[in-house]
Amino acid sequence: MNTLADIAVGQKAVIVKLHGTGALKRRILDMGLTKGTEFTVRKVAPLGDPVEINVRGYELSIRKADAAIIEVEPVEG
Repeated sequence: MNTLADIAVGQKAVIVKLHGTGALKRRILDMGLTKGTEFTVRKVAPLGDPVEINVRGYELSIRKADAAIIEVEPVEG
């Protein structure tokens, strides 16, 4: 299983499933990270946390722990 935390800088992926529950899952959904959404990883902080992605026309920084519960599928091209 690939997660958002595993995607390399510059790579595109599509969200397949959210594995969180409760308030954490609601917060991630409120940020626009829903099933089928395509995003690009823009950069990763020097120590690996947070990860910055482009999603739905804006830049979003997400903690590595939160990114690890988002299952994704890499997109070719």
